[in-house]
Amino acid sequence: MADNELGTFLRTCREAVAPADVGLPTGPRRRTPGLRRSELATLAGISAEYLTRLEQGRDRNPSASVLGALSDALRLDTDERLLLRRLAKASGADAVLCAGATAPSHSVRATVRALLDRLEPTPAVLINWVGDILAHTDGYARFAGPLGILDGEQPNVVRYLFTDARAHTVYPDWDRVADDQIARFRQGAPLPDPQVAALIDELTVTAGAPFADRMAAAPAPPRRSAHDLVAHPEVGPLRLSHEMLFLPDADAQTILVHLPADEATTAALDRLNGRKPGALRAVRA
Repeated sequence: MADNELGTFLRTCREAVAPADVGLPTGPRRRTPGLRRSELATLAGISAEYLTRLEQGRDRNPSASVLGALSDALRLDTDERLLLRRLAKASGADAVLCAGATAPSHSVRATVRALLDRLEPTPAVLINWVGDILAHTDGYARFAGPLGILDGEQPNVVRYLFTDARAHTVYPDWDRVADDQIARFRQGAPLPDPQVAALIDELTVTAGAPFADRMAAAPAPPRRSAHDLVAHPEVGPLRLSHEMLFLPDADAQTILVHLPADEATTAALDRLNGRKPGALRAVRA
C-alpha cells in the first residue's frame, strides 16, 4: 500500500462533501473544495490539529470511535466505512488486538445439532458470544433467508442488524430491536475478549453512531419477554416471541428460538414451512 493511504482517503472524502450537505453555509471565499479541516473536525468532535495529523500521516492509530465519528460526519456508506476501517487497520489501528487470542468457538456439538433437529420446523438458531450464526433449523432458514440474515460466509446477527440496510425495513420498530440486541450483547459477551473488542471496533466504524451511542450508554438489562414485529417479504407481518437457551459450557453458545405470538403469525409460519395450518402453536400471553 502507499505510504499514507488512510490520510489520502480522509482528505478525498472531506473534499467531496459540500458544506450545504451538512448544514453549513457556502461562502464565496473558499479556497478548497468540500469541507475545511476545521469544519470536519467540529462535526466529528475532534480537534483540527488531530485531523491534520491523520491526513498528513503523522498519526496512524485513530481509535474506532474516532473513525466512527469521521464516518458519520463524512456521511460514508457501508462500503466506504469498511474501506476506512481496512486502511486504518493496515496503518496500525488494530494493534490493541492480541494476535494469539482464541477466537469464539464455531464448533457445534452433536447433541446440540440433535436438539435443533427436534425443534423443527420452529425458527431456531445457534449463535456464539459475538453473534456469529453457527447452526440453525430449516425453519429458521426459511424465515431468515429472505430477510438477508444468512447472507455471506459468516452470518452475524449483530452485524446484520446494524450494517444491512434491509434490517430497517425488516424490523419496523428497529430502534427497540437494536436496544435489545445491544443489551443482550453486553450481557452475554465478555467485553475484554479480543474478538469481542474487534467486533465492537468494526461496528463503531461501519455502523457509526447508532451502534457506538448504544455501546457508550449505561448498561440496561434486555427485556425478559417481548414481541418483535417482522415485515417478512414472503408471508407478510409476523409477531414473534423469543426464548434464549444458554448452553452451560465454555463455548458460550446460545440457542435463540422464535415463536409465533398470535394466530396470524402461526398461520404465516405454517405457510412459510409448507405445512398444514396449526403445525405451530401461538404463544399465549
